[in-house]
Amino acid sequence: MKKKKNDSPEKEMSFLDHLEELRWHLVRSTLAVLILAVIAFIFKRFIFDVLIFGPSKPGFITYSLFCDISRSLGLDTFCFQEMPFKIQSRTMAGQFSAHMWTSIYAGIIVAFPYILYEFWKFISPGLKDKERNSSRGFIIIASFLFFIGVLFGYYLITPLSINFLGSYQVSDEVINQFDLDSYIGLVRTSVLACGIIFELPILMYILTKIGVVTPEILKKYRKFALIIVLVLSAVITPPDIVSQIIVAVPILILYEVSIRISKIVIKNQLKEEKRKKKEAARN
Repeated sequence: MKKKKNDSPEKEMSFLDHLEELRWHLVRSTLAVLILAVIAFIFKRFIFDVLIFGPSKPGFITYSLFCDISRSLGLDTFCFQEMPFKIQSRTMAGQFSAHMWTSIYAGIIVAFPYILYEFWKFISPGLKDKERNSSRGFIIIASFLFFIGVLFGYYLITPLSINFLGSYQVSDEVINQFDLDSYIGLVRTSVLACGIIFELPILMYILTKIGVVTPEILKKYRKFALIIVLVLSAVITPPDIVSQIIVAVPILILYEVSIRISKIVIKNQLKEEKRKKKEAARN
């Protein structure tokens, strides 16, 4: 347990002291998000014209890459000169609201490593020295996986979804004119969902450490995990097979990596138990 500052080493922090400590970690995390959100708010041209609306432009790097691949296969998929839809704002405060909330979400994404750092500072005093040392790379690994997921969602899921849903028509009589909030919501959901999904190995590491899952359990329910992954892929991607496969493959790879990580955790725990038994036998 975390010791209280300026107090005797034997005295532990009370429940209220822990709440106070947690409050300050949350305050610092919130301040970091707000500062970065203000910066994102100022650079709205880059945030919106380059990042948010980038996947809605025919020249986006994903479309160009897929166009070259499809042409090499004798197809013309993803090869187009103009997107068949327009984005509009139909409420008085629509653009300002979108500007404000997009800036906040941008602040959360960029501040993610610092938020993890504050979380780690709160829980680390309650860990043993060996546990603290073995988890030293937690922030770096978790942040790396999160940003890989964000990039995956932005450069793959977002353009695939926009291309499919933006060009889909039930009739030539219907014109696609999407509301600004709807478009930004699709981009935000794709990016954040993938960022969170890519934290799967970290989640399995924690669950294994506390004894909730084991490698045997993960292997046993692999088939069920496959079904869940396919359903999840169908939820965060447009309903076409190619997009779902593109999402499902890396998630399944992450699941297999999680099994490997769980094995390593169990192996280290068994070694630690044997070491303690030997020390107890010597004494």
